[in-house]
This record gives sequence, structure tokens and C-alpha cells, in this order.
Amino acid sequence: MTVTRLDDAEVLARAGALAHLLTDAVRGGASVGFLAPLDDAAAAAWWTERAAAVAAGRLAVWVAHDGRRVVGTVGLSFPDKPNSRHRAELVKLMVHRGARGRGLGRALLAAAEAAAAADGVALLHLDTETGSPTERLYRSAGWIRAGVIPDYAASPDGTPRPTSLYYKHLGAAPPAA
Repeated sequence: MTVTRLDDAEVLARAGALAHLLTDAVRGGASVGFLAPLDDAAAAAWWTERAAAVAAGRLAVWVAHDGRRVVGTVGLSFPDKPNSRHRAELVKLMVHRGARGRGLGRALLAAAEAAAAADGVALLHLDTETGSPTERLYRSAGWIRAGVIPDYAASPDGTPRPTSLYYKHLGAAPPAA
């Protein structure tokens, strides 16, 4: 299994494979911002739109592939305001249902964290459905739950679900308040 960072041209070239991954996640009930049913064409269009953000440096995307197909992805979204350039949001961590249980989520998370730290990002944050399997992954990787917002996002079937907010300091410990 290999994890690589994609540039904008590679996001465009792999939009179909990324779309298949996204539709698999939604079919599997993952709360990744989309409602079911999500078809490959709509998912590919969404990924195609992300290429401009990658080109502009506002988004970084990694994929895990097994040599034949894309089996996972994660992204970092970078804010554009001067007072928030020390942080980034971890977005769209997904592993294909047929490839789970092999440590891909952890490998993708580690790749994004390492790249963020190397780029001088000191703080990462994310949101995830409360009670989801990814919550266990984040906690085991040292992420800290900041709180829960009830009914924040709908699951793929449209049911409002609570969302947990997490953060992680990278590198040295933050200064004392």
C-alpha cells in the first residue's frame, strides 16, 4: 500500500477513482458531507472542483492505493486569513469498505499530520460523526475531543446526527495560557 500526495492535475486524472471511493463511503453510511444516493458523476464533479483549491494551495490531498486502485484519501484544508495560517482542517478521511482493517486510515492520518508539521502547521482540527469508527482512530492517534454539537450534520440517510470536534497540536507543546 502506498500513500502519495496529489497535485491538481493528479486530482483531475483520478477524479473517477476518487468518486468511486466517495460513493462507497456514502453507501456505507459515512457522514462525509453528502446524502444518499450519491452517483459517481456527481461525486466526480465534486472532486474535479477540488483541483482548483489544490492548485491554489488551499487544499492538500493524499491517496492510498494498492497499485491498481485508490482505496483511501484524506485532505488538509488551509485557511486564507492571516490570523489562522498556523492551523489546518483535516477533511474527508475515507477508506474503501473493502480495504478497511489494514491500517490505511492511520497511514493517511499520519501522512497528513507529518506534512502539516513539515509545513509549519501547529494545530489541526476536524469534525466527525459522534460515535463513528473514526472517532476511535482519532483518539488513539492523540487527537483531543473539544466537544459535541447536537444535530450538526445529517447522515447519508438525512437523519441529523451529533458531531464531535477534535484538535491536535503538532510538534512542541503549545505555550501555557
